[in-house]
Amino acid sequence: MKAVRVTGYHQQLAMTDVDKPEVSGPHDVVVRIGGAGVCRTDLHILEGQWAEKSQVALPYTIGHENAGWVDAIGDAVTNVAVGDKVILHPLVTCGLCRACRFGDDVHCEANRFPGIDSDGGYAEYILTTARSCVVLDDSLEPAAVAALADAGLTAYHAAAKAARRLRAGDRCVVIGAGGLGHIGIQVLAAISPAELIVVDRNPDAVKLALGIGADQAVVADGSQVEQVLELTGGKGAEVVVDFVGEGGSTKQGIAMTRQGGDYLIVGYGENIDVPTIDLISAEINIIGNLVGSYNDLVELMALAAQQKVTLHTQQYALADFQQAIDDLDAGRVRGRAILVP
Repeated sequence: MKAVRVTGYHQQLAMTDVDKPEVSGPHDVVVRIGGAGVCRTDLHILEGQWAEKSQVALPYTIGHENAGWVDAIGDAVTNVAVGDKVILHPLVTCGLCRACRFGDDVHCEANRFPGIDSDGGYAEYILTTARSCVVLDDSLEPAAVAALADAGLTAYHAAAKAARRLRAGDRCVVIGAGGLGHIGIQVLAAISPAELIVVDRNPDAVKLALGIGADQAVVADGSQVEQVLELTGGKGAEVVVDFVGEGGSTKQGIAMTRQGGDYLIVGYGENIDVPTIDLISAEINIIGNLVGSYNDLVELMALAAQQKVTLHTQQYALADFQQAIDDLDAGRVRGRAILVP
């Protein structure tokens, strides 16, 4: 089969012929790829930023946002059948460790991360397990939802945490209405009763936010903290979800959080520098967010099937992988880039 491989860091990807994966274990599932998301993490992989953490042996196939059709299954698989449309949770997990037993499989002690530390979905087929497969509703197509497997799942995980904290009459601030943020906005609008205030420096993104569920929108022109405080009666929001995490957003986000409130950080790039006395006196909670669990993905797919969460995609043939990478790197991709074999 054809696969797009990392052959060396700081080098371009290469398409090569490799063996099609085969079922060897009772819970194995081989999926024919219908869409593989092109993520900015893939750019970081090529830059070597993940080399030490992943310890992956080169060459290998990248691609960690995958959806397609079940092609083969192990003899113990009962939750999917050959031909089923599926989206894949990005982690392959054991189901036996403490975290998995609690349903917190994103912290599985024996996880494998296809596309990061093992072969991923920039290919015609991928090997995964039954535990990673979520069957798609008939109304959803793999190429349309593949990027929800990671970017969408990360946004949902944070938004769902926020929604569990929020009540009617509360306010939630979302910082950043871009790739992850615009998904988080839709999720919060669907599952939370709170008033939703979105902050972004791009006026077009602010306009988009108002069209997909935001109640209020603020252009980050240097006065965004003051504007949010004015909208919240000078108290700040019960929850702030920061999808940016750099450029001063962490300091601003905490300043927008009311006493006893939660500041959820999703984007990353800068350190959080807060005097401890401010955290203690205001009892503000700072909460980190990683990619979501399998159950989070199931819930996100339910929202997608109900058309409460939609994703704009720009599709490329698998052979055009370099164009997709270049377009993403240059900021030419509107929504999410998807490779389709």
